[in-house]
Amino acid sequence: MADSQKAFASASGEREAGRSADLTATAYERIEELFVSMRFAPGAFLRTQDIQAEIGLGRTPVHQAVRRLAAETLFEIRPRNGLMVAPIDLARERHLAVLRRDMIRFVTEAAMRNMTANERARVHYLRRELLCGETPMSVDRFNEIDKSFDTLLIQASGERFLERALRPLHAIARRTGYLHLTQISGETGLARTVERHIAIMDAVLSGNERAARDSCEALVACGIDMIDELERRIDPHWLDIRYAPVKGSEAKNPSATVT
Repeated sequence: MADSQKAFASASGEREAGRSADLTATAYERIEELFVSMRFAPGAFLRTQDIQAEIGLGRTPVHQAVRRLAAETLFEIRPRNGLMVAPIDLARERHLAVLRRDMIRFVTEAAMRNMTANERARVHYLRRELLCGETPMSVDRFNEIDKSFDTLLIQASGERFLERALRPLHAIARRTGYLHLTQISGETGLARTVERHIAIMDAVLSGNERAARDSCEALVACGIDMIDELERRIDPHWLDIRYAPVKGSEAKNPSATVT
């Protein structure tokens, strides 16, 4: 094979590999969103074909994305039975909240020391979106902004290897918050959550590490309070769809706008 043909084949292979990686990343993003918003219900069994149809991508990127999500404990692979969406385990999530608190604090403090002017501009933008954006704000939109802020902090921290550990913790916490906001606390709960995120953003922009540390503590404490209240008040069917719903219990649309 001539050198020019080898170069062309190599470039084509690199483009194909890049395209495959992009599709896998897209599949991961879309499946994670369906997990957080409970459109894939906790405890539900799914086939790969179901996920392909839902997100509009082919078998290979979906399969690769699901393998990663299973490694991150968001899904469970059941031989001969397809996949199961991980149920909401409130006891486990209390333990994970402590780990998430320490990791958020580390990432936030590192980000404050390394943040560029462009990244600071992005924080200002996200802050404005929380304060002056969509009215009334949907939980989906809040989660979109929250996820962007989390991603920005990880990038600014310079410790990108933490993404693999911290991202699933964020997704698990976001799903629990989604359930609480849509089924229990509504607009009041969302306002309280937004307030805590604004406090972290303000601390980051002012360079106040102590305030950032305290704000991270307050945010995670709020999440633990949500877990406690879910334990007392929520129909277990919302935690694991395999439980029969309690007769007469009200079931709101979990993707609805908070009112």
